[in-house]
Amino acid sequence: MAESLTSVVLIGAGGIGKTSIALTVLHHDRVKQRFGENRRFIRCDKFPATLNHLLNRLSEVTGAGVKNPKDLTPLRPFMSSKEMMIVLDNAESILDPEGTDAREIYDLVEELSELPTVCLCITSRISTIPPECKTVEVPVLSMDAARQAFYHIYKCEKESDLANDILEQLEFHPLSINLLATIGQQNKWRMDRLKGEWEKRRTSVLETRHKKSLAAVIELSLTSPMFQELGPDARGLLGAAAFFPQGVDENNIDWLFPTVSNGIYVFDGFCVLSLTSRSNGFITMLAPLRDYLSPGDPKSSPLLCAAKELYFIRMSVDFNPNKPNFKETRWIISEDINVEHLLDVFTTIDANSDGIWDACGKFTEHLNWHKPRVTLLAPKLEGLPDSHCHKSRCLAKLAVLLSSTENYTECERLLSHALKLERERGSDIGVARVLRHLCDANRNMGHYVGRGTTGERGFGDLGTAR
Repeated sequence: MAESLTSVVLIGAGGIGKTSIALTVLHHDRVKQRFGENRRFIRCDKFPATLNHLLNRLSEVTGAGVKNPKDLTPLRPFMSSKEMMIVLDNAESILDPEGTDAREIYDLVEELSELPTVCLCITSRISTIPPECKTVEVPVLSMDAARQAFYHIYKCEKESDLANDILEQLEFHPLSINLLATIGQQNKWRMDRLKGEWEKRRTSVLETRHKKSLAAVIELSLTSPMFQELGPDARGLLGAAAFFPQGVDENNIDWLFPTVSNGIYVFDGFCVLSLTSRSNGFITMLAPLRDYLSPGDPKSSPLLCAAKELYFIRMSVDFNPNKPNFKETRWIISEDINVEHLLDVFTTIDANSDGIWDACGKFTEHLNWHKPRVTLLAPKLEGLPDSHCHKSRCLAKLAVLLSSTENYTECERLLSHALKLERERGSDIGVARVLRHLCDANRNMGHYVGRGTTGERGFGDLGTAR
């Protein structure tokens, strides 16, 4: 960049490390050798986002000495007389397309990027940047770099594997790592206490005694003119999206949030603001941002509650491989983590709702048919009181899923429990369904050899083992 005087823009979410990279470059020996004292750093969020203020700041820091310039013309002779490197930090505050003097400021920055003697480095959360600039998306840290950053600050204990788990939960987000390490060091917490505080308080713990916090960095993006222009639903939509660990399938935005007009364009705005990113067809966000933006009480979010009901309706289909709509149920393959998280949360905060437990049973059916795996909902299903109206059916469906993962011993145990409950209820149909699956489980375990196997999956609404 410095050798060829190429202008570069560092793009990324708040706290990703853009400013740290720019400062490291600015103070690098080779950069010092080439530009000497002609290295300038301008914090764009420290003055009003108007053309006049930007021009005056440029004149002042470069040493041009021009009073109240109206454009770049009077500054050109001085800036063209020597090579210089200029960093425009937090440039989203002046490049926001919905901000004051947006067009004029953009044109000025574009002119700067084209000056043959100026090496321009811009750090920004938004991707509306001059075309002459090379764009660099700033990634999160590697595990090794994250550990180095953490232990550079936190010195209360020697390196521990406990730190690895915390760093992974933070998804190697530099600012979050810096804040958590600082808090641990300031309070002289041992590693187990630090881990416990993080797991209990999550992103609310990320605030130092000097009032540096992740919340302030995120809220800065949410107060920008561009975010405000996204409409009244933007904050709620961002919170609903933050709730889902997989993010939101781009193809499902209109389906999942039907009350939000132009939802896809709102999500485009989130991506431009670096609040979200795109990955394999999903719009996702970093874990610390999810933790902060996700609704503290999911039931208080109308958009999230509506999305929940839509997921429940989508899961309520009758499984019949011989019907055309059966293929449509394969959507669960890509969204199973989202649905599982949704059910895990709502079975905790809305445990008295029959619809929640019915959806849990349907979810295990979806997994059984399309993505057999262990589910974290299993302990909750087993933990239901035996008197619960959904207990026996949920256990039977969970057992069938376990059979599909070839865990026949657990399958038999759950089916035996379900059989007991159906007999106590006096349900002949329920007993017959469970017995049929219990026979399959015993056969799979080699307890006896019958004349054949069922050969199909689809008894009643339980499905059967493979």
